[in-house]
Amino acid sequence: MAHSVSKLVDFSTKLLTAGGAPDAVARAVSESLVAADLRGVSSHGVVRLGVYLKRMAEGMIDPKAEPQLERDDGPVGLLDGRNNFGAYVGARGLDIAMARAKTHGAYILGVRHSNHFGTGAHYLQQAVSQGLAMIVMSNASQTMPPTGGVRPFMGTNPIAFGFPTGTDVPFILDMATSLVARGKIIVAASKGEAIPLGWAVDKDGNPTTDAHAALDGAVLPLGGAKGSGLAMAIDILCGVLTGAGFGPSVNNMYDNWEEPQNVGHMFIVLDIARWMPLETFMARLDDYIRLLKLEPRAGGVEEIFYAGEIEGRLEASRLRDGITLPAKVEDELNALGAAYGLSLNELQLS
Repeated sequence: MAHSVSKLVDFSTKLLTAGGAPDAVARAVSESLVAADLRGVSSHGVVRLGVYLKRMAEGMIDPKAEPQLERDDGPVGLLDGRNNFGAYVGARGLDIAMARAKTHGAYILGVRHSNHFGTGAHYLQQAVSQGLAMIVMSNASQTMPPTGGVRPFMGTNPIAFGFPTGTDVPFILDMATSLVARGKIIVAASKGEAIPLGWAVDKDGNPTTDAHAALDGAVLPLGGAKGSGLAMAIDILCGVLTGAGFGPSVNNMYDNWEEPQNVGHMFIVLDIARWMPLETFMARLDDYIRLLKLEPRAGGVEEIFYAGEIEGRLEASRLRDGITLPAKVEDELNALGAAYGLSLNELQLS
Protein backbone atom coordinates (compact mmCIF):
# COMPACT_ATOMS: atom_id res chain seq x y z
CA MET A 1 0.00 0.00 0.00
CA ALA A 2 1.64 3.23 -1.20
CA HIS A 3 1.65 6.52 0.68
CA SER A 4 2.47 9.90 -0.79
CA VAL A 5 5.51 11.66 0.64
CA SER A 6 3.68 14.84 1.62
CA LYS A 7 0.94 13.00 3.47
CA LEU A 8 3.40 10.69 5.21
CA VAL A 9 5.34 13.72 6.41
CA ASP A 10 2.06 15.31 7.52
CA PHE A 11 1.02 12.22 9.49
CA SER A 12 4.42 11.97 11.20
CA THR A 13 4.35 15.68 11.99
CA LYS A 14 0.89 15.45 13.56
CA LEU A 15 1.96 12.42 15.56
CA LEU A 16 5.07 14.14 16.97
CA THR A 17 3.12 17.34 17.62
CA ALA A 18 0.50 15.38 19.52
CA GLY A 19 3.34 13.86 21.53
CA GLY A 20 4.54 17.30 22.59
CA ALA A 21 6.89 18.61 19.89
CA PRO A 22 6.44 22.12 18.43
CA ASP A 23 5.32 22.04 14.81
CA ALA A 24 8.67 23.22 13.37
CA VAL A 25 10.53 20.55 15.31
CA ALA A 26 8.04 17.83 14.41
CA ARG A 27 8.20 18.73 10.73
CA ALA A 28 12.01 18.75 10.62
CA VAL A 29 12.11 15.30 12.23
CA SER A 30 9.37 13.98 9.94
CA GLU A 31 11.09 15.25 6.81
CA SER A 32 14.30 13.53 7.90
CA LEU A 33 12.54 10.20 8.54
CA VAL A 34 10.56 10.20 5.30
CA ALA A 35 13.67 11.24 3.35
CA ALA A 36 15.32 8.03 4.55
CA ASP A 37 12.37 5.91 3.41
CA LEU A 38 12.42 7.71 0.05
CA ARG A 39 15.99 6.57 -0.55
CA GLY A 40 15.36 3.01 0.64
CA VAL A 41 17.12 3.45 3.99
CA SER A 42 14.17 2.08 5.93
CA SER A 43 16.26 1.50 9.06
CA HIS A 44 16.35 5.31 9.51
CA GLY A 45 12.82 5.99 8.33
CA VAL A 46 9.42 6.25 9.99
CA VAL A 47 10.12 2.97 11.77
CA ARG A 48 11.94 5.17 14.31
CA LEU A 49 8.84 7.17 15.25
CA GLY A 50 7.99 4.86 18.13
CA VAL A 51 11.30 5.21 19.95
CA TYR A 52 11.41 8.95 19.21
CA LEU A 53 7.98 9.43 20.77
CA LYS A 54 8.91 7.31 23.78
CA ARG A 55 12.15 9.21 24.41
CA MET A 56 10.26 12.49 24.22
CA ALA A 57 7.59 11.21 26.62
CA GLU A 58 10.24 9.93 29.05
CA GLY A 59 12.03 13.29 29.09
CA MET A 60 15.09 11.95 27.27
CA ILE A 61 14.58 14.54 24.50
CA ASP A 62 13.56 18.16 25.04
CA PRO A 63 11.64 19.18 21.89
CA LYS A 64 11.15 22.76 23.08
CA ALA A 65 14.81 23.63 23.70
CA GLU A 66 16.19 25.80 20.91
CA PRO A 67 19.77 24.98 19.83
CA GLN A 68 22.28 27.74 20.62
CA LEU A 69 25.34 28.80 18.64
CA GLU A 70 27.87 29.03 21.46
CA ARG A 71 30.88 29.92 19.31
CA ASP A 72 31.02 31.58 15.89
CA ASP A 73 34.63 32.44 15.14
CA GLY A 74 35.07 33.15 11.44
CA PRO A 75 34.89 29.83 9.57
CA VAL A 76 34.45 27.76 12.75
CA GLY A 77 31.46 27.33 15.05
CA LEU A 78 30.07 25.23 17.88
CA LEU A 79 26.35 24.52 18.27
CA ASP A 80 24.78 23.27 21.50
CA GLY A 81 21.74 21.18 20.52
CA ARG A 82 20.36 21.42 24.08
CA ASN A 83 19.08 17.84 23.78
CA ASN A 84 16.46 18.52 21.13
CA PHE A 85 15.75 15.95 18.42
CA GLY A 86 18.88 15.30 16.38
CA ALA A 87 17.10 15.99 13.10
CA TYR A 88 16.01 19.43 14.31
CA VAL A 89 19.44 20.22 15.73
CA GLY A 90 20.93 19.03 12.45
CA ALA A 91 18.55 21.19 10.42
CA ARG A 92 19.45 24.29 12.41
CA GLY A 93 23.14 23.44 12.21
CA LEU A 94 22.93 22.96 8.45
CA ASP A 95 21.27 26.35 7.97
CA ILE A 96 24.04 28.02 9.94
CA ALA A 97 26.85 26.14 8.21
CA MET A 98 25.54 26.84 4.69
CA ALA A 99 25.03 30.55 5.36
CA ARG A 100 28.49 30.92 6.92
CA ALA A 101 30.14 28.92 4.10
CA LYS A 102 28.77 31.41 1.58
CA THR A 103 30.34 34.20 3.64
CA HIS A 104 33.71 32.62 4.41
CA GLY A 105 34.08 30.12 1.55
CA ALA A 106 34.11 27.24 4.01
CA TYR A 107 32.63 26.58 7.44
CA ILE A 108 33.17 23.87 10.01
CA LEU A 109 30.44 23.46 12.62
CA GLY A 110 30.75 21.13 15.58
CA VAL A 111 27.58 20.06 17.40
CA ARG A 112 27.11 18.64 20.90
CA HIS A 113 24.22 17.69 23.15
CA SER A 114 22.26 16.26 20.22
CA ASN A 115 20.49 12.99 19.46
CA HIS A 116 20.23 10.53 16.55
CA PHE A 117 20.04 12.85 13.52
CA GLY A 118 18.93 10.53 10.72
CA THR A 119 20.80 10.01 7.46
CA GLY A 120 23.69 12.17 6.36
CA ALA A 121 22.21 12.14 2.84
CA HIS A 122 19.27 14.26 4.01
CA TYR A 123 21.62 17.15 4.85
CA LEU A 124 23.84 16.64 1.82
CA GLN A 125 20.91 16.92 -0.57
CA GLN A 126 20.04 20.33 0.79
CA ALA A 127 23.62 21.56 0.57
CA VAL A 128 24.29 20.37 -2.98
CA SER A 129 21.00 21.93 -4.13
CA GLN A 130 22.59 25.28 -3.22
CA GLY A 131 25.81 24.58 -5.10
CA LEU A 132 27.74 23.58 -2.01
CA ALA A 133 29.90 20.56 -1.27
CA MET A 134 29.65 19.02 2.17
CA ILE A 135 31.05 16.42 4.50
CA VAL A 136 28.93 15.47 7.51
CA MET A 137 29.79 13.11 10.34
CA SER A 138 28.17 11.90 13.53
CA ASN A 139 29.11 9.60 16.35
CA ALA A 140 26.66 7.12 17.82
CA SER A 141 26.12 4.86 20.81
CA GLN A 142 28.47 1.92 21.25
CA THR A 143 27.55 -0.99 18.99
CA MET A 144 30.94 -1.88 17.48
CA PRO A 145 34.13 -3.28 19.01
CA PRO A 146 37.57 -1.97 18.10
CA THR A 147 39.56 -4.41 16.00
CA GLY A 148 40.74 -7.13 18.36
CA GLY A 149 38.00 -6.37 20.88
CA VAL A 150 34.86 -8.34 21.72
CA ARG A 151 32.36 -5.99 23.29
CA PRO A 152 30.88 -2.78 21.81
CA PHE A 153 33.00 0.28 22.51
CA MET A 154 32.12 2.83 19.83
CA GLY A 155 29.29 3.56 17.43
CA THR A 156 28.96 2.78 13.75
CA ASN A 157 29.87 6.46 13.38
CA PRO A 158 28.77 7.49 9.86
CA ILE A 159 30.49 9.82 7.43
CA ALA A 160 28.92 11.24 4.27
CA PHE A 161 30.12 13.29 1.27
CA GLY A 162 27.97 15.28 -1.14
CA PHE A 163 28.79 17.06 -4.43
CA PRO A 164 26.43 18.66 -6.97
CA THR A 165 26.42 17.24 -10.50
CA GLY A 166 24.89 18.46 -13.73
CA THR A 167 22.33 15.66 -13.57
CA ASP A 168 19.25 15.17 -11.39
CA VAL A 169 21.21 12.84 -9.09
CA PRO A 170 24.04 14.38 -7.04
CA PHE A 171 27.06 12.40 -5.84
CA ILE A 172 26.16 11.31 -2.31
CA LEU A 173 28.24 8.81 -0.37
CA ASP A 174 26.57 8.10 2.98
CA MET A 175 28.14 5.24 4.90
CA ALA A 176 28.51 3.79 8.33
CA THR A 177 31.99 2.76 9.46
CA SER A 178 30.64 -0.69 10.25
CA LEU A 179 30.39 -3.36 7.57
CA VAL A 180 26.65 -2.68 7.64
CA ALA A 181 24.46 -0.16 9.45
CA ARG A 182 23.09 -1.57 12.71
CA GLY A 183 19.65 -0.41 11.61
CA LYS A 184 19.67 -3.12 8.94
CA ILE A 185 20.16 -5.74 11.64
CA ILE A 186 17.29 -4.22 13.61
CA VAL A 187 15.10 -4.52 10.51
CA ALA A 188 16.19 -8.14 9.97
CA ALA A 189 15.42 -8.98 13.60
CA SER A 190 11.95 -7.41 13.33
CA LYS A 191 11.26 -9.56 10.25
CA GLY A 192 12.71 -12.72 11.79
CA GLU A 193 15.33 -12.90 9.04
CA ALA A 194 18.92 -14.14 9.24
CA ILE A 195 21.83 -11.82 8.50
CA PRO A 196 24.88 -12.65 6.36
CA LEU A 197 27.85 -14.18 8.14
CA GLY A 198 30.49 -11.55 8.77
CA TRP A 199 28.14 -8.69 9.63
CA ALA A 200 28.28 -9.15 13.38
CA VAL A 201 29.30 -11.22 16.39
CA ASP A 202 27.29 -12.41 19.39
CA LYS A 203 27.92 -11.28 22.97
CA ASP A 204 30.79 -13.76 23.27
CA GLY A 205 32.51 -12.49 20.14
CA ASN A 206 31.49 -15.41 17.93
CA PRO A 207 30.38 -14.80 14.30
CA THR A 208 26.59 -15.12 13.98
CA THR A 209 23.79 -15.04 11.41
CA ASP A 210 21.15 -14.58 14.13
CA ALA A 211 19.98 -10.95 14.04
CA HIS A 212 18.82 -11.01 17.67
CA ALA A 213 22.16 -12.46 18.82
CA ALA A 214 23.89 -9.75 16.79
CA LEU A 215 21.92 -7.03 18.53
CA ASP A 216 23.03 -8.48 21.87
CA GLY A 217 26.58 -8.58 20.54
CA ALA A 218 28.25 -6.14 18.16
CA VAL A 219 28.44 -5.19 14.50
CA LEU A 220 31.89 -5.38 12.92
CA PRO A 221 33.99 -2.52 11.49
CA LEU A 222 34.23 -1.99 7.75
CA GLY A 223 37.56 -3.27 6.49
CA GLY A 224 38.78 -4.42 9.89
CA ALA A 225 41.36 -2.09 11.42
CA LYS A 226 40.74 0.59 8.76
CA GLY A 227 37.05 0.91 9.61
CA SER A 228 37.82 0.76 13.30
CA GLY A 229 40.35 3.59 12.97
CA LEU A 230 37.98 5.68 10.85
CA ALA A 231 35.21 5.26 13.44
CA MET A 232 37.62 6.42 16.15
CA ALA A 233 38.64 9.47 14.10
CA ILE A 234 34.98 10.44 13.64
CA ASP A 235 34.43 9.96 17.39
CA ILE A 236 37.35 12.28 18.10
CA LEU A 237 36.00 14.99 15.77
CA CYS A 238 32.33 14.67 16.76
CA GLY A 239 32.71 13.73 20.41
CA VAL A 240 36.07 14.64 21.92
CA LEU A 241 36.50 17.92 20.02
CA THR A 242 32.91 19.20 20.39
CA GLY A 243 32.41 18.30 24.04
CA ALA A 244 29.77 15.66 23.22
CA GLY A 245 29.88 12.09 24.44
CA PHE A 246 32.37 9.69 22.89
CA GLY A 247 32.92 5.93 22.94
CA PRO A 248 30.83 4.32 25.69
CA SER A 249 29.59 7.72 26.93
CA VAL A 250 27.26 8.18 23.94
CA ASN A 251 24.07 6.74 25.38
CA ASN A 252 21.91 4.20 23.55
CA MET A 253 18.47 5.53 22.61
CA TYR A 254 16.90 2.07 22.85
CA ASP A 255 18.42 0.95 26.15
CA ASN A 256 19.23 4.01 28.27
CA TRP A 257 16.11 5.67 29.67
CA GLU A 258 17.87 7.65 32.38
CA GLU A 259 20.22 9.93 30.43
CA PRO A 260 20.16 11.90 27.15
CA GLN A 261 22.27 10.53 24.31
CA ASN A 262 24.66 13.52 23.98
CA VAL A 263 25.51 12.72 20.36
CA GLY A 264 28.01 14.91 18.48
CA HIS A 265 28.04 15.91 14.81
CA MET A 266 30.40 17.74 12.48
CA PHE A 267 29.35 19.72 9.38
CA ILE A 268 32.02 20.79 6.88
CA VAL A 269 30.58 22.94 4.09
CA LEU A 270 32.51 24.25 1.07
CA ASP A 271 31.40 26.97 -1.34
CA ILE A 272 32.56 25.47 -4.63
CA ALA A 273 32.50 28.85 -6.37
CA ARG A 274 35.51 29.92 -4.26
CA TRP A 275 37.60 27.37 -6.18
CA MET A 276 36.05 27.56 -9.64
CA PRO A 277 32.69 28.50 -11.21
CA LEU A 278 30.02 26.04 -10.09
CA GLU A 279 29.13 25.23 -13.70
CA THR A 280 32.76 24.35 -14.41
CA PHE A 281 32.93 22.05 -11.40
CA MET A 282 29.72 20.26 -12.33
CA ALA A 283 30.87 19.84 -15.93
CA ARG A 284 34.15 18.34 -14.72
CA LEU A 285 32.35 16.01 -12.31
CA ASP A 286 29.94 14.99 -15.07
CA ASP A 287 32.95 14.15 -17.25
CA TYR A 288 34.34 12.06 -14.39
CA ILE A 289 31.04 10.17 -14.16
CA ARG A 290 30.93 9.73 -17.94
CA LEU A 291 34.39 8.14 -17.86
CA LEU A 292 33.32 5.94 -14.96
CA LYS A 293 30.35 4.66 -16.96
CA LEU A 294 32.64 3.74 -19.85
CA GLU A 295 34.86 1.50 -17.73
CA PRO A 296 34.88 -2.24 -18.64
CA ARG A 297 32.30 -4.09 -16.55
CA ALA A 298 32.73 -7.35 -14.68
CA GLY A 299 30.67 -10.33 -15.76
CA GLY A 300 26.97 -9.95 -14.98
CA VAL A 301 27.26 -6.20 -14.32
CA GLU A 302 24.94 -4.15 -16.52
CA GLU A 303 25.94 -0.70 -15.28
CA ILE A 304 28.54 0.93 -13.05
CA PHE A 305 26.94 3.30 -10.57
CA TYR A 306 28.37 6.26 -8.72
CA ALA A 307 27.61 6.87 -5.05
CA GLY A 308 24.00 7.90 -4.50
CA GLU A 309 22.81 7.02 -8.00
CA ILE A 310 20.80 3.93 -7.06
CA GLU A 311 19.20 5.74 -4.13
CA GLY A 312 18.51 8.76 -6.33
CA ARG A 313 16.66 6.66 -8.88
CA LEU A 314 14.64 4.98 -6.13
CA GLU A 315 13.80 8.38 -4.66
CA ALA A 316 12.50 9.60 -8.03
CA SER A 317 10.36 6.47 -8.33
CA ARG A 318 8.92 6.81 -4.84
CA LEU A 319 8.24 10.52 -5.28
CA ARG A 320 6.16 9.54 -8.30
CA ASP A 321 4.51 6.35 -7.04
CA GLY A 322 4.55 6.75 -3.26
CA ILE A 323 6.24 4.81 -0.46
CA THR A 324 5.10 1.30 0.42
CA LEU A 325 5.86 0.49 4.05
CA PRO A 326 6.31 -3.02 5.46
CA ALA A 327 3.12 -4.39 7.03
CA LYS A 328 4.70 -4.40 10.49
CA VAL A 329 5.62 -0.72 10.20
CA GLU A 330 2.08 0.06 8.99
CA ASP A 331 0.69 -1.67 12.06
CA GLU A 332 3.10 0.15 14.39
CA LEU A 333 2.20 3.55 12.93
CA ASN A 334 -1.51 2.81 13.15
CA ALA A 335 -1.08 1.80 16.79
CA LEU A 336 0.88 4.99 17.54
CA GLY A 337 -1.68 7.10 15.69
CA ALA A 338 -4.64 5.50 17.47
CA ALA A 339 -3.40 6.91 20.77
CA TYR A 340 -3.86 10.42 19.34
CA GLY A 341 -6.88 9.87 17.13
CA LEU A 342 -4.80 9.74 13.94
CA SER A 343 -5.12 7.19 11.15
CA LEU A 344 -2.44 6.19 8.68
CA ASN A 345 -5.21 5.04 6.33
CA GLU A 346 -5.89 8.70 5.53
CA LEU A 347 -2.57 8.72 3.69
CA GLN A 348 -3.49 6.08 1.12
CA LEU A 349 -3.00 7.10 -2.49
CA SER A 350 -5.98 6.67 -4.77
